[in-house]
Amino acid sequence: MATEAFEAIVEDFEFLEDWEDRYRMVIEMGKDMAPMDDALKVPATKVDGCASQVWIHPEVKEGRFDFQGDSDAMIVRGLIALLHTLYSGLPPAEAAQVDAKAELTRLGLEENLSSQRSNGLRAMIQRLKESSAAAAA
Repeated sequence: MATEAFEAIVEDFEFLEDWEDRYRMVIEMGKDMAPMDDALKVPATKVDGCASQVWIHPEVKEGRFDFQGDSDAMIVRGLIALLHTLYSGLPPAEAAQVDAKAELTRLGLEENLSSQRSNGLRAMIQRLKESSAAAAA
């Protein structure tokens, strides 16, 4: 159920043999992501449970789920960019059904992230799942 953009990332990851190259790719994705408006970095958009500062501002545009996100940590910003390719552009009801953990497992993320980063990633996924489900209701 992944987007075409996410499938392209999965294919790219298959060509990168070591985790360091994949890690660099994730960081580059974060660098390439559009910046989040500072006015949206408020307590309501802050994601609790992350070791670094993380903000996610979900929205529905023209019947499609989207979000802006940012972090003060480069790798986390890259993880936000990955989640963006996984969720954005889907109808809210479909976004709410995305099995992000299973999709990200295809990239080998779980076994290569620290437990703190994994907890933060789960918190971001939970926020997106709740937001897309609320938008679908």
